[in-house]
Amino acid sequence: MAIKITDECINCGACEPECPNNAIYEGAVDWKASEGTELKGIVTLPSGLTVDADSPQEPVSDDVYFIVTDKCTECKGFHEEPQCAAVCPVDCCIPDEDHVESEEALFNKKAFLHGE
Repeated sequence: MAIKITDECINCGACEPECPNNAIYEGAVDWKASEGTELKGIVTLPSGLTVDADSPQEPVSDDVYFIVTDKCTECKGFHEEPQCAAVCPVDCCIPDEDHVESEEALFNKKAFLHGE
């Protein structure tokens, strides 16, 4: 499953640079599918959302850091554990029960994001 950031986030920013997919953004900041990935042009993300990879998308949260589910692979293929959770000082990076994905799906998402 993907990881989410709870409202307990203190906006320290420790998680953002740790994400190998650039799936973590500061609250109220637009995100792009292309950032940190090989995605280009019109793409259909794993959720079924079709976007221009370089077009800004609405923030998931205006108040705290957030993780774009379509870009989160729980660090599969990069690290043994989700790096955001490993560095979070308040343990607010937790599994997202609303976006349960198998290990195979997470590896497939990594391949999709990075052109493998």
